[in-house]
Amino acid sequence: MSTTLAAHRRPTVADRAAGAGIALTGGDRRWHRPLLVLGIACGVVALASLAAMPFDDRTILGESVWVKSFKFGFSFFTYCLSLAWLLSHMTKLRRTGWAFGTLFAVISAAEVGVIVAAAAMGTFSHFNASDDAFNQVVQMAFQFVPVMFLANVVIAVLVLFQRIGDRAVTAVIRWGLLLSSLGMFAAFFIVTVGGQGQRTQVDANGAEVPLNAGHGVGDLDGNGMFLTGWSTTGGDMRVAHFIGLHGIQVLIGVGMLLAFLQMRQSLAARNAWLRDDRVRATVVRWTAAGYLGVFGTAAWQAVRGQSFASPDAASLAAYGAAVLVAVAGIGFTVARARRAGTTEAEVAEDRVLELR
Repeated sequence: MSTTLAAHRRPTVADRAAGAGIALTGGDRRWHRPLLVLGIACGVVALASLAAMPFDDRTILGESVWVKSFKFGFSFFTYCLSLAWLLSHMTKLRRTGWAFGTLFAVISAAEVGVIVAAAAMGTFSHFNASDDAFNQVVQMAFQFVPVMFLANVVIAVLVLFQRIGDRAVTAVIRWGLLLSSLGMFAAFFIVTVGGQGQRTQVDANGAEVPLNAGHGVGDLDGNGMFLTGWSTTGGDMRVAHFIGLHGIQVLIGVGMLLAFLQMRQSLAARNAWLRDDRVRATVVRWTAAGYLGVFGTAAWQAVRGQSFASPDAASLAAYGAAVLVAVAGIGFTVARARRAGTTEAEVAEDRVLELR
């Protein structure tokens, strides 16, 4: 009886979302457990760091000691959950993807762990050149970051050879992983673009710490932007790193919005073009193209030693062009799809009239 009732019950929004392939839960898909656990743990780290800021007045270079752990906690919270969801949708080479996802999770946990430990100790984590035992452990953990990047690239390559969900979901995942891989790759240029620079800075405990290199372009220790700490006195490759890394979450949001609009009965007749996954996939691609332009502009802006908060006319024109390309492409796609939908409806109506 219960099986019969379940078979004839009206589908819920969750059921339809699962059917569209964009649902974050539902069906028999099992999220990647290590990434899921790490993502939740990093979310706790981000919230705890944010909560500690008003009560802990220790600062490093004018910022709370907990700013960096908040930023890394938030970034890994969003990215690990996205990757855990992605791996659950793989249809081929699932074990391989699962293994590289676990490798990514282990290295990520070590990186976030040493950053939180350094924050609690009130000292520098990145660029710290001191020879004390604690810092040696921190720097050793950072040596595995390239391996983490390669694990992400392997997962991205695996996704290229399979279709996950419908065309729109596949576009979200492929373009999202491309953007995130570019974002991670941009992190390797933080030191290269900023340049080397041996100097001494004072940590939160008043101790002098030798530093080598930095993230700022034109000002190695540049900072100033609220919460992000991005430089207001020069360029900062961390901006492009952040934009690229979180591109996958932006595209997941776009895909979910399109799937939600497609499912709504009240919009189905007026927005029939949304039923075609090819059209939704094209909208995702144009969004990704525009986002890629924003990422490239942010990197170009940093290389020129220009603060993200103070763009010149050239940077504004580049950002505007990226947005314009995306809007124009989406607008053209929607208009063409609507015309095609109208034509099909008229043909169907004519056939009905002929049969009468």
